[in-house]
Amino acid sequence: MVGRGSRVIGELADSLARRVDNLAGSVSQALMEPVIRVGVTGLARAGKTVFITSLVANLLDRGRMGGLAGEAQGRIEAAYLQPQPDDTVARFQFEEHLAALTGPRPQWPSSTRAVSELRLSLRVRPRGVLGGLSGARIVHIDIVDYPGEWLLDLGLMEKSYAQWSGEVFARLRGRAQGGDFLKAAAAVSGGDVFAEPVAQALAASFTGYLCAARDAGYSDCTPGRFLLPGALEGSPVLTFAPLDQGGDGNGTADRNADGTNGKGLAKRAGRKSLWREMERRYEAYKAQVVRPFFREHFAKIDRQVVLIDALGAIHQGPEALEDMRGAMSDILKAFKPGQNAFLKRLFLGRRVEKILFAATKADHLHHVQHAALTGIVEALVREASDRAGFAGAEVRAMSIAALRATEEAEMRHDGERLQLVRGRLLDSGRQAALYAGALPEDPAKLLQPARQGAQHWLDQDYQIMAFAPAVLTLARGDGPPHIRLDRAAEFLIGDRL
Repeated sequence: MVGRGSRVIGELADSLARRVDNLAGSVSQALMEPVIRVGVTGLARAGKTVFITSLVANLLDRGRMGGLAGEAQGRIEAAYLQPQPDDTVARFQFEEHLAALTGPRPQWPSSTRAVSELRLSLRVRPRGVLGGLSGARIVHIDIVDYPGEWLLDLGLMEKSYAQWSGEVFARLRGRAQGGDFLKAAAAVSGGDVFAEPVAQALAASFTGYLCAARDAGYSDCTPGRFLLPGALEGSPVLTFAPLDQGGDGNGTADRNADGTNGKGLAKRAGRKSLWREMERRYEAYKAQVVRPFFREHFAKIDRQVVLIDALGAIHQGPEALEDMRGAMSDILKAFKPGQNAFLKRLFLGRRVEKILFAATKADHLHHVQHAALTGIVEALVREASDRAGFAGAEVRAMSIAALRATEEAEMRHDGERLQLVRGRLLDSGRQAALYAGALPEDPAKLLQPARQGAQHWLDQDYQIMAFAPAVLTLARGDGPPHIRLDRAAEFLIGDRL
């Protein structure tokens, strides 16, 4: 009872502190220099680091940003980097990443593994008469970079350990990557007396499954810190795994230590059982890892970018595309605090205003197929929005390439003219041409078989290649070449410039 009271008092104190912080921030922005906090996250291999690096570089040197209205109208007078406001968060290593992308031997920068932040400030002249009367003002853009795996963890906040375990096993039985973990889970019972070596072995096997599933193109790989543990690696808060209440993962009834059937194990498991300790660690993960991240970072975001490798999911097959659709639904739930008790307390009236779902690697397709790729992402977002019951923020889908690594070409094959792209392969360095396959104009031709559980695409084989960044020669005032990065920036911050 005392512990519960302390927790309630702590939540009330946090609530009051956030109210004061939000009020102070609103007054400061209204009277002084407005701040736009843009969160950037993405599912596996979507290119978050490249997106942020190229966005910042192109806002500093805006020769390729004609789609940003403030630049097209000549109202952005200057842009410069400033020290970030939060001294406790790592700085996004912009200069290092830009050097990797634009050097004489360009290479892709390392991926996001923790939260980082960068402040870019723009001196902007207001429109019309106001510009002449008030002069230019400063608009700060705080870019917050964090792994997409952490965002998906929000879905755990309203799930019990039993519910989460059931959902994981439902997915596992349809995935080849889960075979080893299913065997490991079948060898134990949740009713067994807890032993640390057993927990460690199960957690290691489950982590191996999550890594394999991510490599296979699946999007929903929670808990996210199992993939990016950082300083928590080896701690009890990351040493748990799902347990099957009613079976061993292969349809065999689970048995408790006394030989009774395992159904209803969540209710009957003893205080010192494997189930109870796994459940306790799962709850600790939510309270000590997930909740602080969303309280300290996520709840302060105004605009959000979610980068997705839709082409990669399509290449992996219908199951991967359907899994991405489910992950996007969970992501949209994260931005709708009205139906989530935890989020309702967390946001305290503050809500993300705009969400951009951007399909990256558009430079892997000839421009004639970009509309089809955008249509597929729009359909994914629309269906995910319906499943999440989402409303409130403005949601947009777009296909982009933050850094263009290819050039377009044409060739004839079997009497047919193919429109393709050409670039330098990442593994060998040789030049190669890619025809990814013809994306359907009707997204339902992909989404419907994916939803119905198809194993393979019936009438098309979609290809993908890993291209290295091209050697660049940038003219003065030009940022790195891109596809629609200016339009993405216009959607995200254009109204505040």
